[in-house]
Amino acid sequence: MSDATREYFTASVHETDPLIAGALDSERKRQQDQIELIASENIVSRAVLDALGHEMTNKTLEGYPGNRFHGGGEFVDIAEQAAIDRAKELFGCDYANVQPHSGTQANLAVFFLLLKPGDKVLSLDLAAGGHLSHGMKGNLSGRWFESHNYNVDPETEVIDYDEMERIAERVRPTLLITGGSAYPRTLDFERMGSIAKKIGAWFLVDMAHIAGLVAGGAHPSPFPHADIVTCTTTKTLRGPRGGLILTNNEAWFKKLQAAVFPGVQGSLHSQVLAAKAVCLGEALRPDFKAYAAQIIANARTLAETLTSRGVRIVSGGTDTHIVLVDLTSKNLIGKQAENVLARANITTNKNPIPNDSPRPPEWVGIRLGVAAATTRGMKEPEFRILGSVIADLLEAEGAGNSDSVVEGARAKVAELTKAFPIYAR
Repeated sequence: MSDATREYFTASVHETDPLIAGALDSERKRQQDQIELIASENIVSRAVLDALGHEMTNKTLEGYPGNRFHGGGEFVDIAEQAAIDRAKELFGCDYANVQPHSGTQANLAVFFLLLKPGDKVLSLDLAAGGHLSHGMKGNLSGRWFESHNYNVDPETEVIDYDEMERIAERVRPTLLITGGSAYPRTLDFERMGSIAKKIGAWFLVDMAHIAGLVAGGAHPSPFPHADIVTCTTTKTLRGPRGGLILTNNEAWFKKLQAAVFPGVQGSLHSQVLAAKAVCLGEALRPDFKAYAAQIIANARTLAETLTSRGVRIVSGGTDTHIVLVDLTSKNLIGKQAENVLARANITTNKNPIPNDSPRPPEWVGIRLGVAAATTRGMKEPEFRILGSVIADLLEAEGAGNSDSVVEGARAKVAELTKAFPIYAR
């Protein structure tokens, strides 16, 4: 073996690529030193990281277990079949496709299966908490299909199911979709399923954000009301980046296989399938139910703490991991709040609230999510501290004197991150 070949198989990234090594080290430190409150993020286990960094990443495969287009796939077959079996057990369904590279691609595969270009789709408005892959005009789903929206009640900021039914009867969509990225309340799957049946539409539930809550029994399951369900394995399921498709409709099983491959994807990501299997196995353990319940308790504590400090919470509270904040009473826009919180090492994102401006720079909301901090072990006392710190920062930024508050806030965040470390090395 030549020296170059030996180095190729043994040299670390720190030895071969200092630029990227530095970025990786800095990202590790950022995650340790900051409190992650972005609702679409979580912290995976060391076991999931082990799978993601495994030599299985070298294996190229197409097809499904036992029916591949390449040789040498017997061990990937074990990982993928385990992910399939665990997803079916976890969510109580008869079919699971674990190959989608993302939740958006899972949704695209469903569109590929059920719709023809120009068919009508009815989904939750983006500003009310919907998702871009459900028919947003800038997305393929909104360019190839005729997109319509339902909304939340302007007073309660909760989905207006009566109005949804009236819109559905008028539009007559082929596909009714629920779920999204910033809706903090329990979804009434039974009511929406009955609306879909009434108008002869298929009913898709995208439970990307709440999949872990469903798995842990902290949110109602979309089954048996949904015809088809998609989700990610990130967020509250705290696994690797990737998607799942679930259904009980036996007539779709083989068609869904083809819709994913070769319909919208080519080769699978072997190491990600292994990591999905790991996270689904973790979610089947009894302690995951306690984790899901703690997410709900922490989110409600955060919402109540902010409310007590005069910060308005969209819909008056939360039933999930999401706390959606309206900043208008603090004379702030979302980007200002995101920036001042970042200075104190609290990571969030600006977000639209119902009836917000269509222009992102003018959004007046921030979206907070508690799943990642809950994974670190934080509970209600810590979220009371966090809520007070956030309220202090928002008040100070709105009054134009945040510099005097940031240092103290950063110190409190440092105490929390030190008390709840991640990835001890």
